[in-house]
Formats: sequence, C-alpha cells, structure tokens
Amino acid sequence: MSQWRTGPGARIRIVFDAVIADGLRRDSVAGASEAAIDAYAARQGVVRVPEGVREVLRLIGRRHGLWLAGTGFGVDAITGETKSQVLATLSGLEHAMRDPAGLLVLSAHQSYAYQVIDGADLDQDDPPVWEVVEGQSARPRWSSVTAWFAAMDPDIDSRRDMLEVNAELGHELPTWAADIDPR
Repeated sequence: MSQWRTGPGARIRIVFDAVIADGLRRDSVAGASEAAIDAYAARQGVVRVPEGVREVLRLIGRRHGLWLAGTGFGVDAITGETKSQVLATLSGLEHAMRDPAGLLVLSAHQSYAYQVIDGADLDQDDPPVWEVVEGQSARPRWSSVTAWFAAMDPDIDSRRDMLEVNAELGHELPTWAADIDPR
C-alpha cells in the first residue's frame, strides 16, 4: 500500500473527513498552499516540515475556523516572533527537548502556551508534539501530529448542544454557528 494511503497524510484526512461528516462546514476552513507552508517554515528558520504538519496545513492552514478556536494557528498567525517567544519561554523551563533552536511552532495560545515539534524530530513524518506552558512545563504531550490533530478537533455535537440551549433561551447565536451544518 502506498504512503499516500497509509501515512500521516491519510490518517489526518480521516480525522478531518470525520469532523466534516459530523457537521463542520467544509467552507469554514481553508488550506494553505505549498508555497505558503514553505514561507511559514522559512520564517521560523526551518527547512523541513514533517508530512503530518504539511497535511494539517493543507487542510486548515489558511483559516482554521472552529479547529483550535481562540488559538493562534496557521501559516499567517505563526511567525518568527512566535518562535522567539517559545524559545524565551523554554529558557526558563527544564525540558528534555534535544534541538529547541530548531523547533517548529504549530500554535500559540495567548503567548503563554505553545504546541511545537522538537527540531530533532523534524525528520519524522509524524513526530511527537510538545506542549510548552510558560512557568509550568515543556513536555511531549501527543505521540504524533496525527494524535494532536485528532485531540484538537472541534466537538460538533457539543457545539450543536450549545446552539440548542442558546436558541431555547432566546439568546443570539454566536458567529461560529454558521460553521456548523444544520441537521
């Protein structure tokens, strides 16, 4: 069986397709081009983007919608400055990261919590994802990019429940309501 059907790209597409089937509107997210992904990596001083990360960015790297809602993510949101913030945070933490200077930043939450890949793992197609939290810890939290992506998926059923409660109470629906297909 080919890498396309069994590799991290295929596993990430399975996760993505399941969320779309659950009711996330496909047009609420937008993927990034290969050129935009390469520019994102270059701004961080990284030469290789693991295939798992590349596939996530192809799917939601330009506009992530409810995926990672409230968190900085994507080819435009994560910059060299973001990486500098992560490195500054790491300098105050004990960690077992082997190549922090070469790390790749995936996301930033309010400039205190980050999800990254150790630079020493960028040669893997589906490397572990670390969580770095200012003043707390830096640790590998997810065994792979695929596991991280699945853990970050928006829970569409819970979101629908929240919309139903809002409607019953007569509250105005949140703007993200348009990101979910009505059933």
